[in-house]
Amino acid sequence: MANNNPGLIARIWRIFKRVVITLFFLQLFYLLLLKWVDPPITLTQLGSVFRGEGLHRSYVSMKNISPYARLAVICSEDQLFPDHDGFDFKSIEKAMKHNQKSKSLHGASTISQQVAKNVFLWQGRDWFRKGLEVYFTFMIRMALGQEKNFGNVSQY
Repeated sequence: MANNNPGLIARIWRIFKRVVITLFFLQLFYLLLLKWVDPPITLTQLGSVFRGEGLHRSYVSMKNISPYARLAVICSEDQLFPDHDGFDFKSIEKAMKHNQKSKSLHGASTISQQVAKNVFLWQGRDWFRKGLEVYFTFMIRMALGQEKNFGNVSQY
């Protein structure tokens, strides 16, 4: 059955493009704002509220956190944090090989990927979310760098 209204498809396509462009610039503005302002609320926090767990958070200024505590977080979560641009491809490959052979799943998310997931996305393990996580991780590292998360880690 042929489409009798090509103008409708063109109009829908124009609306779709405008929505995508608008969302892109809104998220970019929000991301740049996060360089100076802590996120008022994240999707992870909203999920906790909707599950009836309440909203639990407390922001602490970077100057009030010991550099050794920051180093401990980096060591426990992402040992190669200073050496990559948001993705640890060797660990990702290693986790993929392990997950193909085993029923237990191993992750390979970097700190930047965890920030992308927890600030912008929902908790889950589907491929669509992982694709968005790649996009937001890239944007976070481009807009904020790694200093926003832990300060200058080269001092360690």
